[in-house]
Amino acid sequence: MIKVGVGEHVQVIVHNHLPVNQDVHWHGLQTPFAMDGVAPITQEPIAPGADFTYDFTMDRPYMAMYHPHLHGQMAVPNGMFGVFQVGDTPIAKGVTVNGINVPADVKPAVDIPMVLNDSGVIGFSLDGKSFPATAPIVVNEGDWVAVTYYNEGLMVHPMHLHQFPQLVTAEDGFPLESPYWVDTLLIAPGQRYTVMFHADQKGTWAYHCHILNHAEKDTGMFGMVTAVVVQ
Repeated sequence: MIKVGVGEHVQVIVHNHLPVNQDVHWHGLQTPFAMDGVAPITQEPIAPGADFTYDFTMDRPYMAMYHPHLHGQMAVPNGMFGVFQVGDTPIAKGVTVNGINVPADVKPAVDIPMVLNDSGVIGFSLDGKSFPATAPIVVNEGDWVAVTYYNEGLMVHPMHLHQFPQLVTAEDGFPLESPYWVDTLLIAPGQRYTVMFHADQKGTWAYHCHILNHAEKDTGMFGMVTAVVVQ
């Protein structure tokens, strides 16, 4: 994950150690044309053994991603991607939605980037890991939690959290004037959504993609599954 502040100047030097040409696209960021990372349109491909420096200044908040465009169908499903956040996570404060109040001084106990993927070497995965290797989210009863989904996969993923409704606060990094509650949130490839939930009941609660063959097989749960542990 790359995280910088609004107004910061960013330089990323890419060293291509692969046997094929590469580039890096900053998905969701507004950059100068020459820095968009789409060879051969905005730049020459980065040849094997060569370097390229991406150089831009962040003028506003973003919840974005980065990945190659060249050989993207091979590279992205096999782990060549990441999260790029500029500024603070866009959460809601001091609002009441469908009778549920979010305090004006709310501060999420954890702020989680959750990258969704579904093919290649890593397969159905959350942050590059498949259940049971996924790490549970451990919080205390009464905590608020922020999660930003980043779909770097090839499929849509309806993300469902047992027990706790999710308050959608931003789409593709843009804060919503009217946040809304969902039980299950559908995230398409390339999309980013930020949600909050209030962990107000103790227990170990399942958290998974609700396309069931992305989360279970004949031997039990696997893939896009984790848990929220409320202590």
